[in-house]
Amino acid sequence: MIKIAIADDQALIRESLRVVLNINPDMEVAGVAANGVQLLQFLEKQAVDVILMDVRMPQMDGVLATKAVKERWPSIKIIILTTFDDDEYVLNGLKYGASGYLLKGITVPELSEAIRNVMAGEAMLNKDIVTKVVRLFNSGEAQAGAAAASSGAAMSQQERQEREKGFEIEVDNLGAGELTRTERNIARLTGRGLSNKEIAEKLCLAEGTIRNGMSVTLSKLALRDRTQLAIWAVQTGLSRQPVEE
Repeated sequence: MIKIAIADDQALIRESLRVVLNINPDMEVAGVAANGVQLLQFLEKQAVDVILMDVRMPQMDGVLATKAVKERWPSIKIIILTTFDDDEYVLNGLKYGASGYLLKGITVPELSEAIRNVMAGEAMLNKDIVTKVVRLFNSGEAQAGAAAASSGAAMSQQERQEREKGFEIEVDNLGAGELTRTERNIARLTGRGLSNKEIAEKLCLAEGTIRNGMSVTLSKLALRDRTQLAIWAVQTGLSRQPVEE
């Protein structure tokens, strides 16, 4: 049974998700919270496997809550619930250990399948979020946060660099230098948003080989999960390089 917690400041969304997810025979919504503070208080008393996390909440938003949860309960999987204009929240959430994100309005079967995939160890890092990361690290026309976006003001070069630095993933540089060709290719293709199965097909290797290689790569780089690996591959430019033969 997959135990789920829902954190969202809108009561209608919380209760609707509770109802539709509890229909699944393999899922149980163990509790709900209106903000990050309530979520942390709940987790002190109740263990869960997955959290559906809204990003825009009072008192403690989803980004800070994600960071706090992963620091105290690193095994809990977190799926960010977002809208189209939450890029900065999404990227910070991924940096702090969220397994992926879903747009609000997703169908019940898609949501249920996403939860099962996350429990199976897959990251929901699709090509849309890869595009967002690429745009962040490579666009000279990136916009500032919500205030700047509403005013239409563009960031200066220094402001953009400082913002990018905030999203950067730090790795073990010694370990990075020890990556094998296959491990570099795994990181490269993960940064393009490919799944283990797609990477295996691309490299003509068994999917089990890719899973093992992923684990070794994460260990060498001292990264938490494949989402962080993907962001690192993008920020270093590795994802844009051709696959090594």
